[in-house]
Amino acid sequence: MRTHRFAGSLAAVATFAAAASLTLPGCTQKEAPPPAAAEAKPAPASADGGKIPITTSSAEARTEFLQGREMVDKLLLTDSVAHFRKAAELDPNFALAELQLSATLPTGKEFFEHLDRAVALSDKASNGERLMIAAAKEGAVGNPSKQKEDLDALVAAYPNDERAHFNLGNYYFGQQDYAHAIEHYKKATEINPKLSTAFNLLGYAYRQAGQYADAEKAFQSYVALIPTDPNPYDSYAELLLKMGRYDDSIAQYRKALEIQPNFVNAHQGIAMAQLYSNKPKDAAAELDAFTKKARTDAEQRTAMFARTIVYLDQGQTAKALAELDKQYALGEKTDDAPAMIGDCQLKGLILVETGKPDAARAEYDRALDVAEKSKLSDQVKNNVRRTHHYNMARVAVAKKDFAGAKKEADEFRTAAAATKNQAVIQNSHELDGIIAMGEKDWDKAIAELQQANPQNPEDLYRLAEAYRSKGDTAKAQEYFAKAANFNSLPNVLYAFVRVKAKAGEGKNA
Repeated sequence: MRTHRFAGSLAAVATFAAAASLTLPGCTQKEAPPPAAAEAKPAPASADGGKIPITTSSAEARTEFLQGREMVDKLLLTDSVAHFRKAAELDPNFALAELQLSATLPTGKEFFEHLDRAVALSDKASNGERLMIAAAKEGAVGNPSKQKEDLDALVAAYPNDERAHFNLGNYYFGQQDYAHAIEHYKKATEINPKLSTAFNLLGYAYRQAGQYADAEKAFQSYVALIPTDPNPYDSYAELLLKMGRYDDSIAQYRKALEIQPNFVNAHQGIAMAQLYSNKPKDAAAELDAFTKKARTDAEQRTAMFARTIVYLDQGQTAKALAELDKQYALGEKTDDAPAMIGDCQLKGLILVETGKPDAARAEYDRALDVAEKSKLSDQVKNNVRRTHHYNMARVAVAKKDFAGAKKEADEFRTAAAATKNQAVIQNSHELDGIIAMGEKDWDKAIAELQQANPQNPEDLYRLAEAYRSKGDTAKAQEYFAKAANFNSLPNVLYAFVRVKAKAGEGKNA
C-alpha cells in the first residue's frame, strides 16, 4: 500500500506527502566499501556504476541507513525509524539520514525539523544527494516545477541509478501523469529487477490509469520478489478493492496480517472492503482491532481517520466530528501544527458539506490561526493562506452568497496560477465549477469540473449531477457509476458521495 502521511482534502499540508513519497536514492548493496569511520572528514562512497553516492564518514552509520532503507522499500516505516536515528547519531553530518527521517517520522512537525536539517547539511553531501534534498524541499513547500527541475537533473546525472528514476516516477505519479510515471518505474525495474518497491508503484500507476490487467501483473511480480513480506499482498488487495472484488481483497489483506501482525494498515483496507460490502459493523470492529495494535500516534491517527470515514459514509456526522476532535488532540499533544491545520480544515469541510457554513468558517479560521502562530516557514504559511480563500469561497457558496464566493475564488485562482502547481490549479477549476452549480449554470459547471481533479470522486459526482440537471442521462449515468465504484482506501470525498452516487446510478439505470 502507498501510505499517505497526512489525510485531508484541500489541506495545505497535503504538499508534504509529495516530498515524503520520494524514496531516497543511493548505491545498491554492490557498492564499493565505505570509507573508514576514523577518517577526519566525510568522503562520499564510490559512484561506481553511475549510482548516487551515500555520503557518510561512518561505516556503521551506512549499514544502519541501508537497513532502514530496505524497510522503507517494504513500507515498514515505523520499524525503519530506529535505523535512521542511529545512522544520524553515528554521523551527525549524514544528510540522507536526516532526509529519510523526515519522510518516515509520524508528524508534520518532525517532517519539517529533519527536512530542514537535511537542507542545512546538504553542502556536506554529493551533488546527487543535494538534488534529492532540494527536490524534497520544493515538494514540501508546493513548488512542483522546481521539484521536477531537480529530479530531471538527478536522472540526467545518474541515468543508471534505479532510485533516481523511481523518484522521478513518484513525482509524475503525484502529478497524475501516469504514462510518464510508468515509464520511469519500468526503467527502474529494468536497471534493478530486484527493486521490489518499483514494481509496487508500477502497479499503482497502472491501476490509476485504469490498466488493471497490467497492474495485476506488476503486483504479481512484486509478490514473487518478496513473498514473505506483507506489503505485496496489501498492494494487490488494494487493486482488488478498486475492482470491486471485496472478498478476494480481504483474503489478500489477511495474508499480509498473517505474515506481519503489526502491518496494521491492512486493517483499514479490510474495513473499507467490509464497508463497501454493506457491513459497516464489521468495518467498525476491524478498526477497533487496528486501534488496539497501534504503536504510534501516526498509527492511532490512521485508525481514527478510517473510523471517521465509516461514520461519514453512514451519515453519522456527529460521530465523525468527534473522531476528528480526537485526532486534533493527538496533534495538540505534540504541537504538530501541520496535523492540527489539516484536522481543522477537514472538520470545516465536513461542516460545509452538511450545511453548517458558520461553524465551518470557525474551523477554517482556527486552521489559519494555528498556521500563523506556528513556526512553519513563510512558504507553507502562504499555502495555508491561499487555501483559506478556497475555504471561504466554499462557505460563501453554502450561504448562497455567490458574489462573495466569486471574489474569494478570484483570489484563489490568481494565487493558484502563480504556483504553476497542477493540483492547485485543478482545485481552482473545481471551485469555479461548484459556484456554477450553485448558480445552476450547468454548461459552465461541466466545463470547469472537467478540468478539476479526475481522481476526486466528489467531482465525478458533481459532474453526474450537472449532466442530469442538463438532461443528459447517458453522461449522468457514466459519472454516477464512476463515483459510485471509486472503491478507495479511506477517502473523505468518497464518503460524502458513495451512497448518493449508488442511488443516482440506480435512478439512471
